[in-house]
Amino acid sequence: MRCQAVFFDIDGTLVDSNGLHVAAWVEAFAEAGHDFAPETVLRQIGKGADNLVPALIPGADARTAKKLGGRHGAIFKDRYLEQVRPFPQARALVSQVHASGRKVVLASSASQAELNHYVKLLDLKKLVDADTTIDDVQHSKPAPDIFVAALGKLTGVDASAVVVVGDTPYDMDPARYCGMVPVAVRSGGFDDEDLTEAGAVAIYNGTATLLAGFDASPLAA
Repeated sequence: MRCQAVFFDIDGTLVDSNGLHVAAWVEAFAEAGHDFAPETVLRQIGKGADNLVPALIPGADARTAKKLGGRHGAIFKDRYLEQVRPFPQARALVSQVHASGRKVVLASSASQAELNHYVKLLDLKKLVDADTTIDDVQHSKPAPDIFVAALGKLTGVDASAVVVVGDTPYDMDPARYCGMVPVAVRSGGFDDEDLTEAGAVAIYNGTATLLAGFDASPLAA
């Protein structure tokens, strides 16, 4: 089926923020008495707090996850958000999708406030047809809620006609679950094996490489 819409993850996909999120999480956990190496936290980046916290603190309840998630968000906003920069050709890639007549959707586990910041940073306002964030759903990635909500905002688009571009297994797995086409970029720091096992049908070094190969990619299929 022809690709009719592309769902873009943001952190680690369009903007270089994963390392900064790791730093914010390490600080938030340390304040709560939990010492985690950055490498350990990085393996969980891509999940929202509701799934990330229990993965690192088995048995953590929803209240604990929400509290730690709130602290991470505050640290990230105060110390790191302004350091985030777009990946090379990130806006050009989104613009190419838009120019090709396909719908552009931002589907992120970030908050709406962070997404709004990135839309401004990347100058995407005129290119985006819809967006979904953790504020729109009950569960974050790797639950499929965000992609299901995003699809619900489009009219006449079947899941099989959606390509999801992301940088983590937590993008690939729910995309596959929803019947969408998962395409990965390596810019988030995950191994090809992890991305492939989670369902990635193609892997690119980053946004610039994907743009250069756009015509032969699943986005143009």
